[in-house]
Amino acid sequence: VIFLMLFVIPTFKEIFSSFGAELPFPTQVLLTISEYTPLGVAILIPSGIAGAIAFKKLYATVPKFRFKVDGIKLKMPMFGLMLRKVAIAKFTRTLGTLIKSGVPIMQALDTVAKTAGNAVIEKAINDAREEVKKGENMVAPLKRSEQFPPMVIQMIAVGEQTGNLDTMLMKIAEFYDSEVDTAVKGLTSMIEPLVMAFMGVVIGGIVIAMFLPMFEMSQLASQ
Repeated sequence: VIFLMLFVIPTFKEIFSSFGAELPFPTQVLLTISEYTPLGVAILIPSGIAGAIAFKKLYATVPKFRFKVDGIKLKMPMFGLMLRKVAIAKFTRTLGTLIKSGVPIMQALDTVAKTAGNAVIEKAINDAREEVKKGENMVAPLKRSEQFPPMVIQMIAVGEQTGNLDTMLMKIAEFYDSEVDTAVKGLTSMIEPLVMAFMGVVIGGIVIAMFLPMFEMSQLASQ
């Protein structure tokens, strides 16, 4: 689309200007957009790069900013639920593997928190670690965080009570791995036609706007 705006449509603008007739409104809008596209590209590309660098820097160095951004990620429509499932699967699988390998629960929770990949989930795990450090179970702080579904909380509670925490964690991880696979397939099947439809509307609109003056000129010539 940028290529059309920069190189193709300006050529048509020269042709249309020689007609000496008023152009249809869609064509006027398209020509105006094309006229300002070089300026927009010159401003948006450097601004986008600078913004991305600044965002990455803030995300890496300011904990409050990272926590806020990660919280927004988990609340995003469609993608938020999938990211939460990925985080839960990662948390349960890693913790289950460490416990099964004989790693002490405090060290295991510390490792899992550092590799959570999301500041909100990391805080929930660290809160659970503090409770375990006091001799309590980790179910209550995980439940208070409101980041884990009730099923996950219940299964962890059963695992702690029966002494089979590692087994229950692995079962949770397997369930959420399959949930993530299903969610990815669903999003892919939905996004592909939406992208195709969007591109069809954009390119179709450009083509129609370009050919409208030609149709009108051919009608005038035939009359």
